[in-house]
This record gives sequence, C-alpha cells and structure tokens, in this order.
Amino acid sequence: MGEKIKIGVVGLGIGRNHIANYKKHAGAEVVAICDTDEAKLSRVGDEHGIKNRYKSLGEMLAAHKLDVVSIATPNKFHAPLTIEALKAGCHVLCEKPMAMSAAEGRRMVETAKKTGRRLMINFSYRFMPVSLALKEQVDAGVLGEVYFARSIWHRRWGLPKFGGWFGIKKLSGGGPLIDLGVHRLDLALWLMGYPKPAAVLGSAYDKLAAPAAKAAKVEFDCEDFAVGLVKFKEGMTLELEASWAAHRPEAEFMETWIFGSKGGLVHRNVGGRYEFEAEIFAKEGNSRLAKRIVSFDQKVPSAMEHFVDCILAGKPHMATGEEGVKVMQILDGIYKSAATGKAAIVS
Repeated sequence: MGEKIKIGVVGLGIGRNHIANYKKHAGAEVVAICDTDEAKLSRVGDEHGIKNRYKSLGEMLAAHKLDVVSIATPNKFHAPLTIEALKAGCHVLCEKPMAMSAAEGRRMVETAKKTGRRLMINFSYRFMPVSLALKEQVDAGVLGEVYFARSIWHRRWGLPKFGGWFGIKKLSGGGPLIDLGVHRLDLALWLMGYPKPAAVLGSAYDKLAAPAAKAAKVEFDCEDFAVGLVKFKEGMTLELEASWAAHRPEAEFMETWIFGSKGGLVHRNVGGRYEFEAEIFAKEGNSRLAKRIVSFDQKVPSAMEHFVDCILAGKPHMATGEEGVKVMQILDGIYKSAATGKAAIVS
C-alpha cells in the first residue's frame, strides 16, 4: 500500500473510539490529536503513541497537512470546527448530531461542496451486521412499499455525566432526543430510503431529570424524554421516542420497526445490552412467518474504516452530510413543536 491517509482527531472523549477504529485500517495513520484538556491529551496520546498534541484545531492544521479530520467535540463546536477543517482542505468525519440545527448543517454541506471535500456523519448504528443485513433485504424489495416506522431508544436512568455538557442546551442542543434519538432516527430513515420530512409534531418532558438536577445542585436544562411524529412528503409516517430516564424494566431499550406492503422488520437490542438482533416478517404463500437474521457474511467496518476505504477507492461514502441535514430538520421540528404546542412544518 502507498502513502497512508493522515488523520487528526479533535475531542478525546468519544474521539478515543475514532482513534481506535482508524488504527484498525492499514491505510490510515492518526498523526495528531487535539483537545482543550491537557490531561486528556497526555493520557490519550501516551495510550496510542501519538506525539503531536494540540489544544486547538487551528494549531493542528497549521502544523500538519492532514487528509482527514474527525470532529468528536461537544455538539456546539461541530459546525465551526467542521467548516474550519473543510476550508483547510481536509475531509471531515463528524460525530452525530452533525450540528445544533439544520441551518448549521446546511452550512457544513455547502462548505464541503465549495471545497470539494467529503463530509460524513458518524451514524454508527448502520455499521453493524444486523443493520446491513436488514438494509440488503429492504433494498431487495422484501418489505414492498414502506409506509410506517417506529424507532425507540429508552433508558431507565442514564443521564450522561450528570452535570456535564450533555445536559446543558447551549452546548448540546438538547437531551436524549439529539443524543440517543438521533441514532435510531438515522437507522429508521436509512432503512426507509431517507424520505423527505414535511411536518413534525413533538413533545418533550423533564419530569425525572429536572428534580434530580435540582437536588444535586447541577446545571441541567434539557428534556429527559421526547417523542415525535413525522409525516414525510412521500406519504410515510414515523414515530420516534428517546429518553434518558423512564420507569421501565430495561436499563437500555432500543427497537426499530418498519412496515411495508409485503412485510415488516424489527431491529432491537437484546436483554437491555448493546447486543442486537433482527427479524423480518413476510408473507409466504398463505402463511406469515418470521425469519431471524442471524449473520451477515461480509466484514463490517466501523464508520472510520469505511470513510478511509471510500477515500482510498474514490467511491461514495455512507451517512452523508445531506442525510445529516434531514435528521437535523426532524430534530429541530420536534423541539419547535414541543416548545410551541403546534405542528412544525419542515422546509
């Protein structure tokens, strides 16, 4: 193999996973890391043997000619840092959600087009065997005409770093809807063929987290539970639910249903854990049966490995910025509807 793709990673929380996955690819090399926290820089740099460490993206870009930058910071900084990296001539893999709003997302996409660089969003729930197995079946027409979906991620009690940036709206953009719901939303939209959202009705609640935050004397101004109903221009409907706190038995409950004219499918976690299974329900003759998808006979790369593969091969990548904007349009609509009590029109 020729010269490796040179990568810089910004944000060393979830960014640690980016580094680990890039290191799996023989054609990739993480040459620099960036974080405002010096302790993280030292710890992660030592762990992965990365000597080039910076406290700002500008410093890192000035010191190295990078091919790819991974953005894994708090949500508030996704758009400005992505745009900075794109303008410096780098392809960008940005963590989900892509931005704080669809308007920010559009600016990111426009910048990628103007600079001729790639923009990919880390919608990681696509990159698992059962997800790709389902997508293969859907694309083969097993479901027929898709008309309804329901996608859920509930936690019994799972507020990330209570008192940290996740629960502060000016840094995160919102609570579980934009943190967890974004994954299940993308998965459903991807399996549905990414239809165009037209209108959204939503509600958001903080019945459990707000009292807990007050008692703990920590800052928290996000929802802990949100629900949305999305109508698409193609006529489909989708229901989305997300919670960091809910009175249910499972610690983690994830489930996505898609219904079509010929069959239905479900993608779900098993036993409240991060293990997944999938089934397709379709009519055969005069009977209806469930077919369990248990394996996918291709190696499933991570989003980071996929991005490098596509750059090296000069082929299109999954999870595009344009798809990220559609996700943000729906999230924006749910939050707007929850705040106004009226349906939100998506333009």
